[in-house]
Amino acid sequence: MEKGKVVSLEDRVPKLKEHRRQKSNRRLIGFLSVFFILILLVIYFQSPLSKVSSIEVKGNRTVSDEEIISLSGITKKTGFFSIEDSEVREALSDFDQIQDVRIEKELPNKVTIAVNEFQKVAYVVKGDKFSPILENGRTLDPVTGAFPDDAPLLMNWKNAEEIEEMALELMSLPDSISNAISEIYHTPEQMDRWHITLYMNDGYEVQASVRGFSEKMKNYPSIVSQLEPGAKGVIHMEVGTYFESFDKSGETDLSTPAEGAADETEAEATEQNENENEG
Repeated sequence: MEKGKVVSLEDRVPKLKEHRRQKSNRRLIGFLSVFFILILLVIYFQSPLSKVSSIEVKGNRTVSDEEIISLSGITKKTGFFSIEDSEVREALSDFDQIQDVRIEKELPNKVTIAVNEFQKVAYVVKGDKFSPILENGRTLDPVTGAFPDDAPLLMNWKNAEEIEEMALELMSLPDSISNAISEIYHTPEQMDRWHITLYMNDGYEVQASVRGFSEKMKNYPSIVSQLEPGAKGVIHMEVGTYFESFDKSGETDLSTPAEGAADETEAEATEQNENENEG
């Protein structure tokens, strides 16, 4: 062996002892750390800090904070880390207007119940009571109070089937158009029991039919843009599309080429059916 490479036993023993001492110290520190963490956890879960101290609700418009908190089952005795979204969502499923629920936790022990409600598409008006119709098709119990302005009012509607058909058509409309409708009257005619009359927030009146209403009504902004500024009257959308001034000064044809073709096809089909019946 080369000289200078030999390490005596006396030199190695102190180093081995120091290494073992450091290793033992690390184990002891790790053990004590785990022990103290466990002690702190036990103290925490036994103290008021582990319980909910504050409960808030956000996103609700038709259901009160008190109702949501009460039915959620969360109290100030509830463990902060024991709250589950799925359990709260199930507890609040009795509310037809609640679409989804999310629990937000903020340390040390604040809880927020975030609610997402279904939008209202219309109100059925009976006397001084207003029954909201939601986008999920449910009709809520009548409410009284301030005149609602966040959805169209359905006036003179009595048949549940017809109300449902009208609600389905409204659900298919963009918000910008449905928000422009003030009132929808059911005005059945001899040839069309689905005939309706709309009063718009911009002052126009619309005559239409429930059947195919949403598809025709989607053209409302472009139809109004063709009219003279300040002109007021009735926009007819029953078969063709034309504007009739309130002062009866004349009519303006607003049908698109596609609508005109459809009207001609419908007229031809009607004439053919009448000929077959006469035959």
